[in-house]
Amino acid sequence: MIEGKRAASARRRERVLKAIDTAAKNGGDITVAGLARAARVDRTFIYRHRDLLERVHAAANTPVGEGRTAAVSRTSLQTDLTNALERNKRLAARVRQLESRLSSQLGDAIWAESGLGAPVDIDQLQRRIALLEQEVAAKQGELEERTEELEAARAANRELTRALNHRP
Repeated sequence: MIEGKRAASARRRERVLKAIDTAAKNGGDITVAGLARAARVDRTFIYRHRDLLERVHAAANTPVGEGRTAAVSRTSLQTDLTNALERNKRLAARVRQLESRLSSQLGDAIWAESGLGAPVDIDQLQRRIALLEQEVAAKQGELEERTEELEAARAANRELTRALNHRP
């Protein structure tokens, strides 16, 4: 039974090595998952055997000019990663901005609903009332001045009338 297990492990090991060589020659997918699929083994098999894992990493890092023809270069992948990270930063900043705006609007809505602050329309009406009260006070002042002028004119008319009526 032990010999059977060893033989099965050796066959899987040979399939992984063959998959690494094939992928390196053809420019195929040189990742643990891709090689495990090609060799029909579990990924943990490759991770448990350090020498196989080192060969996978070595094959993945082999430059294109040394017998490996890759469809995508490592530099282009790094550039794509950099661009994706920058886009991620921009999106995160936008999310923070939108969260702040939402928080502000929700806070205003809750403040208005709580009754602690005057609603916007009531606040505008109170300002309008204050302006109208000032106008009323100004008009009352004008009315008092004109009333005094009218009283003075009436008093002058009475004196003139008395003076005309009492003339000898």
